[in-house]
Amino acid sequence: MKRPIAILSKTILAGTIAVLLPLSASQAADQLKISVLIPGKHNDNGFMEAAYRGYEKIKNELPVEASYVSDISATSDPVLLTDAMRKLAADGPDMIIAHGGQCNGPAETISKEFPNIKFVVIQGHVQGPNLSSYVVKQEESAWLAGALAGLTTKSNVVGHISGAWPKPGLMGRAAFYDGLMHVNPEAKFVTWFTGDLDNTVINGDAAKGEIKYGADVIYTMLNAGRQGVIDEIKSHNGDVRHIGNVSDWTTVDDTFIGSAVADSSVAILNAARDLSDGSWQPNKVEEIGLSHSDVVTLSYAKDVSPEVREKINTLRDKILSGDINIKTTYDGQEFNPATGEFVSQSFKEENRK
Repeated sequence: MKRPIAILSKTILAGTIAVLLPLSASQAADQLKISVLIPGKHNDNGFMEAAYRGYEKIKNELPVEASYVSDISATSDPVLLTDAMRKLAADGPDMIIAHGGQCNGPAETISKEFPNIKFVVIQGHVQGPNLSSYVVKQEESAWLAGALAGLTTKSNVVGHISGAWPKPGLMGRAAFYDGLMHVNPEAKFVTWFTGDLDNTVINGDAAKGEIKYGADVIYTMLNAGRQGVIDEIKSHNGDVRHIGNVSDWTTVDDTFIGSAVADSSVAILNAARDLSDGSWQPNKVEEIGLSHSDVVTLSYAKDVSPEVREKINTLRDKILSGDINIKTTYDGQEFNPATGEFVSQSFKEENRK
């Protein structure tokens, strides 16, 4: 990466649609127009808020006209996301940046309908004549989070909770499990996708079920729904710890033992900058990983021992050197927290129909 990497911002602002300050007619005609599509709530303290930070960076750092839409579908409904993207495209921006792997299919569809607009999917894997993906490799920090869980669990049961099932979420879960197994192959793994990234009740219930089974460290890949898990973990008076993702949750709540930081706002800024300076290319997947430690890293709570930190730093170096290859598929069973039973992963396919 030759471009500078933006620094993580923690600003939380309100509103579902925002634009730059009014420009003169001649200025507006000359400026490039970029629309950012945020599927969930822009202020969810999670992955969707990272998209909003990216929008803010575009607005503050680049000579373009920027706007965003958010809160389209907490369940990542592809029909709703496709309709929202089509509406944005009808307004004729120069680029549409869609946040999240759940936008892969919609972007493939709408980019063909509007060949003169450039499309980008953040955390996507799609490419086309006017379509590229920009990826922050959250699976790398998720792998380190799995190692942290494996080195710090006392019950030897480790949990994972997420909401939707786009490819980046599945890869992150798999990487977390791979890191867990690398340091602690005897650990029991309980994992569940609730179907909703924002619902605090169902995600809190999932945490309750995993804790009842014995989990004392739980990794969450959630948006607003993470608060339900936080509340449930707090009720156990320090016996259960939490690992967050996207931003540094150890600065937010002391139940977090670590956080798999992966600041996707940087990818949004990079895509917009490439458009602005004329370097954007179609048919491309651009990646940022652990080598950019200000973007992808594992953060620690203050009480994580120096010995554990040293072990994980050694593992990080092995990932960077290629001595460790991260597995991004998980073939095991899911744990249904409502029943306490392990089930086939086929429920994901059934719920997608």
